[in-house]
Amino acid sequence: MDWYSLSRALMFRLDGETSHELGLDMLGAAERLGLLKFLAPQVAALPTTVAGIEFPNPVGLAAGLDKNGDYIDAFARLGFGFIEIGTITPRPQPGNPKPRLFRIPERRAIINRMGFNNKGVDHLVERVKAAKYKGVLGINIGKNFDTPVENATSDYLKCLDKVYEHATYVTVNISSPNTPGLRTLQFGDSLKQLLDPIKARQLELATEFGYKPVFVKIAPDMDENEVSMVAETLVNSGIDGVIATNTTLSREGVSGLRFGSEAGGLSGAPLEELATETVTSLCKALNGRLPVIGVGGILDGQGAADKINAGAQLVQVYSGFIYRGPQLVAEAVDAIAALRS
Repeated sequence: MDWYSLSRALMFRLDGETSHELGLDMLGAAERLGLLKFLAPQVAALPTTVAGIEFPNPVGLAAGLDKNGDYIDAFARLGFGFIEIGTITPRPQPGNPKPRLFRIPERRAIINRMGFNNKGVDHLVERVKAAKYKGVLGINIGKNFDTPVENATSDYLKCLDKVYEHATYVTVNISSPNTPGLRTLQFGDSLKQLLDPIKARQLELATEFGYKPVFVKIAPDMDENEVSMVAETLVNSGIDGVIATNTTLSREGVSGLRFGSEAGGLSGAPLEELATETVTSLCKALNGRLPVIGVGGILDGQGAADKINAGAQLVQVYSGFIYRGPQLVAEAVDAIAALRS
């Protein structure tokens, strides 16, 4: 049994959020003690250029695992080609009441209703400034739970103003199922009215700090026609790329299991097929006009290869990392390299 499997076996004896926090603290401690460089697997170089950014390899850490940027240097040791932190909001907020994070190990799944719990954008910026990591860093931004949806643009702009200088790219999260009304921003005029001011502010900030791509993260719970409409709005608004997908409201694959009926977003293995279908539909609608980052249910090298075959140019992992550890990063890079050879 490798070190990560042993750690996971111990962690899974605790409730989901306690083990999550303890695991991060242990990861941070191992990095500070200089141990991670001995524990992390070797990850092959596989340079990939997307949206003008050169990524050392196409496998990244998805947002949500390091919400506040407290563990950037630790994750940097694990071979990721890029790291995305957040989701961050203008003001600190506690998130939803606990318990709010549930593992379903027999399906290698997680349900969460965290609700953008975070220490606020100012804390995250200080952590980014303190980090030694100089690689590709995405910062994922959202709105405070008590900001009315009709005023959401203000929150996104506040975050964009503060993180832009410190990010390699910025992700606009409009697809978490755990902030009331947030997903309504994905459709029709609401999406255009959100993205047009963000694009204008991006161009203003670019004159001072250089051009940083803006990506949008979408949900998997859309039909092909809805995906197509979102794709057109993203292109017309000048957005630089799409991250597909966030967690799902579906309970297919976990219904009847312990915690399977908990409210929140479902991630892990049961999301894989739905997320890949969304990537396929999105890439078809975009027809090469924007790059796509594939996320959702990647638990092995084949899962990463499937997202690339569906049209994604990069992939991200979260739940798969919880279940598999850093070996998943090396495995995914090797699988993508095999596709290119």
